[in-house]
Amino acid sequence: MSNKSSKKPPERTIAQNRRARHDYFIEDRFEAGLVLEGWEAKSLRAGRAQLAESYVNLRNGEAWLVGAHF
Repeated sequence: MSNKSSKKPPERTIAQNRRARHDYFIEDRFEAGLVLEGWEAKSLRAGRAQLAESYVNLRNGEAWLVGAHF
């Protein structure tokens, strides 16, 4: 048997839009998943996501991330 613990690693925030936190009052926070291509996931793991000019657009009950660079 393995001596490794079966605990999951702590979840961490991959990217934040710090500019939005500074410029606007954030009333509610939502957490959502994204559908990513292979190269996008690789960029996120490397910490190269840029959300500075991004925003979320709601269409037909779905949230679309616009202007993010991975």
